[in-house]
Amino acid sequence: MRQSRLILATALALSLCSPAALAGKSIEKVMGSITAHAGEDYGSLETVNGSIRVEAGARAGDIATVNGSVHLESGASVGDAETVNGSIKADGKLTAKSVETVNGGIRLGDQSSVGEIETVNGSVFTGRGSRIARNVETVNGSIGLVDTDVNGSIATVNGDITVGVGSHVRGGITVEKPNSGWMPVSMKQRKLRIVIGPDAVVEGPLVFKRDVTLYVHKTARIGPVTGATAVRYDGARPPKD
Repeated sequence: MRQSRLILATALALSLCSPAALAGKSIEKVMGSITAHAGEDYGSLETVNGSIRVEAGARAGDIATVNGSVHLESGASVGDAETVNGSIKADGKLTAKSVETVNGGIRLGDQSSVGEIETVNGSVFTGRGSRIARNVETVNGSIGLVDTDVNGSIATVNGDITVGVGSHVRGGITVEKPNSGWMPVSMKQRKLRIVIGPDAVVEGPLVFKRDVTLYVHKTARIGPVTGATAVRYDGARPPKD
C-alpha cells in the first residue's frame, strides 16, 4: 500500500508552499480551506491545514490536504484525491484517478468512477452503479459495496467486507494476517465478517489468512475459497453472528 509514501510526499510538497501561492488556477496553501467553484477548471489544489471542496461540475487536477477533509460534489472530476487526517466524501457521479486517505473514511455516492481506493484507518463505501478500475484496499476499516463493479481485487487486514447486492469483483478478495505493524500485539483479534450478497459475483480466489465468518447468498457466485468455509444463506440479510 502507498499510504506511507502519501504522508511523506504530501507533507514535503506542501511544506514548501507559500501561505497563499496562486499560479494560474492551481492553488497552494499552508493554512485555510480551498473551494473549486462549479463550472470552472483548475490545476492542482493543495493545502496543509484545511479542507478541500470541489463543487458540482467543477474539474481539477490532483487535490491533496494533510489535516482536512475532502468533499466532492455531484459530477465533480479530479485527478488523485488524497488526505492524511480526514475523510473523503463524494456525493455521486465522481470521476477520479484515485481516492486515498490514511486516517479517515471514504464514501462514494452512486455512479462514481474511480481508478482505485485506499485507506489505512477508515471505512470504504461505494454506492450503486459505481465502477472501480483497479483495487479497493484498507488496513483497519470495513469495506461495503452496493451494485459496484471492481475490475481489480479487494484487500483488508482488520475490517469486515460486504460485497453487496449486484456487485461484481473480478480480482478476488484477500484478508491478510495482522502483525505488530498494524495493531498492538496484545490486541485480541476479532473474527471478521465477510458477506457476499444477493446476485453478487467474486470471480477470483477468496483467501483468508485469519479467522473469518464467510456468508454467501444462494444467488451469489464466488471463486475458490482458502482459509474459510462458506455458509450459504437465503433472504435479504445474512445470519447474525
